[in-house]
Amino acid sequence: MPDRIAAAVLRVVLLIGPFAFEVHAAEPPQTVSGCVFLDLDGDGKRGSAEPGLPEVRVSNGREVVATDSQGRYVLPIDDDEIIFLIKPRGYMCPLDACNLPRFHYIHKPAGSPPELEHAGVAPTGPLPASVDFPLVKHDEPDRFKVVMFGDPQPRDVAEVNYMTRDLLPELVGTDAAFGVSLGDVAFDDLNVYELLNASIGAVGIPWYNVFGNHDENYDVTSDELADETWERIYGPPTFSFDWGPVHFIAFDDVMYDGDEERGRYHCELTEKQLAFIENDLAHVDRDALVVLMMHIPLFKMLNRDRLFALLEDRPHTFSLSAHWHEQWHEFYDAEDGWHGERPHHHLVHGTACGSWWAGAPDEFGIPHATMADGAPNGYSIITFDGHDYSVRYKAARRPADEQMHIHAPDTISAAEIPATEVLVNVYAASERSIVEMKVDDAREWMRMKRVERPDPSYAALKATESSQTPPNGRELPKPAVCRHLWSAPLPGALPAGAHVIHVRTVDMFGQEDEAARVIRIRE
Repeated sequence: MPDRIAAAVLRVVLLIGPFAFEVHAAEPPQTVSGCVFLDLDGDGKRGSAEPGLPEVRVSNGREVVATDSQGRYVLPIDDDEIIFLIKPRGYMCPLDACNLPRFHYIHKPAGSPPELEHAGVAPTGPLPASVDFPLVKHDEPDRFKVVMFGDPQPRDVAEVNYMTRDLLPELVGTDAAFGVSLGDVAFDDLNVYELLNASIGAVGIPWYNVFGNHDENYDVTSDELADETWERIYGPPTFSFDWGPVHFIAFDDVMYDGDEERGRYHCELTEKQLAFIENDLAHVDRDALVVLMMHIPLFKMLNRDRLFALLEDRPHTFSLSAHWHEQWHEFYDAEDGWHGERPHHHLVHGTACGSWWAGAPDEFGIPHATMADGAPNGYSIITFDGHDYSVRYKAARRPADEQMHIHAPDTISAAEIPATEVLVNVYAASERSIVEMKVDDAREWMRMKRVERPDPSYAALKATESSQTPPNGRELPKPAVCRHLWSAPLPGALPAGAHVIHVRTVDMFGQEDEAARVIRIRE
């Protein structure tokens, strides 16, 4: 029974001889029913000739049921619930004018609290006799691409425009199947949603959104009310869908505390969410790739062990988050509470807004927004192929093959060579990447060593900008430890003149990249 169903009590008086007994019985829970149907004419309404679709999952955010042979379902419901479809492979739900998938029905008869700063859901009125969900047929091969954003996070119209000009033009016409924003879609001012949705929608592909801490309604007293505006704009903050052979689960892992002194939020899943994930996975083939999408990384989740227990018997899992405005890979094993056959791969994704749209503007007026680990702002193209996947980072408005930068002095003396270190920041690399370096074509490749320290190029950038007033008033964050940095000494016996440092990498997916840097040795 849903958490907020209050059982009304029926009072029945039985007379047995001279004695009277009161019998109290719980009123049956309220239910919602409806049909999932094949929308042959695409009008979103079920016509007499449009058949129901069997074995399609529908959920109230806790229970998950499959439709019967006629496409019908029945679920418990309370007076603050979202009923949603779990999109099956080979079908697609309607898209609105901004290409947001519409796969849900909100039942909130009284609506959201009216005093919210950012409007929530208007009163929905009585529950309809039938809550139906249309689907149309949709080709979904085993291999497909997804555009992945971390934190777009515009705080105002100006930053929506940065996003619109910085990342989106090069994505128009993409062959990706759909896109995802991994939370912090806004930066506290939830009025930017509609402008941002229209801009991202112009890319031309379906776009899913994950709830983040800056997407909360802050003027509420409980976690249950923190997503009222989100529900109005995007629907359920926890949901799932199939695309091709892959099962995606998106969830809100932001627990609102409502207390500034405690930090206002922490990372945890509710009992209802855990029940949904368990019930959802009961309908998913054990051999399928399951992809989890969240905002706050797993290492911050207080009850991560409960989530792991639902997944670790599955051979193919992958998860993504954002939130940190840096980028790195994590591999969870038994020491971290993961007991699967192989480590669980979690990607803390870089952000679309980089360092919150901070930094000096370029010639187009867009801040460079370099992240504190030295990586540029951007997005990923993730290619899924059956059980397999690969991640390819794309720096905004830069060539696709720009995957690293090399830090070395422009000019040194021959005497300084033994003490000179070359550092390479490979933006989306992991501890499983191989990075090699050589100087000039005649020399041998040498293996570089992965190190964890701030990127000196970013540190120099920060030092330069700290001596000036930022044009937009937003300073870059202090340098962070970079987890995708490699080091090697500059080889000796280099004659005076110009020399080329060559770097090549192979990442965990077998993707190869190269870069070069020219330095000079003076007499």
